[in-house]
Amino acid sequence: MQGSGKWCRSCFRGAFLHNNVFSRRLSHPICRFPQLKSLVGFAPMRWLCLTVSFFLASTGTSLAAERTFSLLDLPLNQPPPGFHSFVVGAGGPGDWRIVEEQVDSLIPNLSGQAQRRNIQRVIGQLSRDTTDERFPILAYTNEIYGDFTLSARIRMTEGEKEQMAGLVFRMQDEQNFYYVRASAKGGTLNFFKVVNGLRSAPIGRVLQIPRGVWHTLAVECKGNHIRVLWNDQEGIPKMTDQTFVTGKFGLWTKSDSVSHFTDIKIDYVPLEILAQSLIREAMERYDRVEKLIVFTQPPNGGELKAMAASDPADIGKPAADVEKDVLKRSKVYHSKITKTVTMTLPLHDSNGETIAAVRIVMKSFPGETEKTAITRAVPVIKLMEKRVRTQSDLVN
Repeated sequence: MQGSGKWCRSCFRGAFLHNNVFSRRLSHPICRFPQLKSLVGFAPMRWLCLTVSFFLASTGTSLAAERTFSLLDLPLNQPPPGFHSFVVGAGGPGDWRIVEEQVDSLIPNLSGQAQRRNIQRVIGQLSRDTTDERFPILAYTNEIYGDFTLSARIRMTEGEKEQMAGLVFRMQDEQNFYYVRASAKGGTLNFFKVVNGLRSAPIGRVLQIPRGVWHTLAVECKGNHIRVLWNDQEGIPKMTDQTFVTGKFGLWTKSDSVSHFTDIKIDYVPLEILAQSLIREAMERYDRVEKLIVFTQPPNGGELKAMAASDPADIGKPAADVEKDVLKRSKVYHSKITKTVTMTLPLHDSNGETIAAVRIVMKSFPGETEKTAITRAVPVIKLMEKRVRTQSDLVN
């Protein structure tokens, strides 16, 4: 049964106005709160080309993650989803597509026979525009990374003017980023920094790089330290630069280079948004809280979804009708009380506007009622609201 009142902004953000006022000190009686006998379940999140796994970093208890980009079920002759193509410099756009090519197996060959090759889907840059200062880039725009190790297998296949392939990283926009590239034609492995469209002098080395052969290029960034690996060996000595500390990543080519990329993987420490910090703080403070999820809009807009959660598997899941109604009408919902009780409450900004819906799963106790459940849930909301000024603060 749904309650009859509205969110009370005159008492405090964690209180509700129903038939009677639920005051700051909980001294007034509470009418019946909205309830939902069973909360609407989540629809599964579909990761089209991403496989995400989380694990504890070996250096401590901070959460690290690995993301691999599988092309197996994606359509041929189309660019991969989540990527954006653009060109730095002159010339026409790049032609980035998923194609099938022969790829050397990663399994070591111990028989002494020729290396086994498989037909595998790869990302290819197929444009043959010979414009000199032309740099086609395919950037992954769905996430920003701080500390990470990015790796890919690359192959420079053809090119009259150039035969190059590389990785863009810590990209701010189309005019500000780092990149490292290999040149089969020139026999060099070089690092560059681009600031406001101006390219730095190269840092790197002369290196034999056979054309038509698969190589592994990797970049490791920790703080302001940058390390480049070539075929699992040091490619360029460790560098220090603090121009860009976070950013997106992408694939890079030059001029008429026909190049292929596959087995793209990034190991990274997720950047923690404020909502995630608030969840971590609340979980540490309230030992009877078993799960927390914050539903709000992403920074770039779009559908309401879980932007932060105590269980990483919940992040990204779309909001159900309950969370949508909480955000729309500032209502409170609770589940049937069993071994746990689930409360879904509004979270407000400094002006009292509803900016998120917070799902709180708590251990119940004998004699638990709707009143005791809300009494225990409100301090969690108050703790979060102390640090939130705007919705933008919450997700950035």
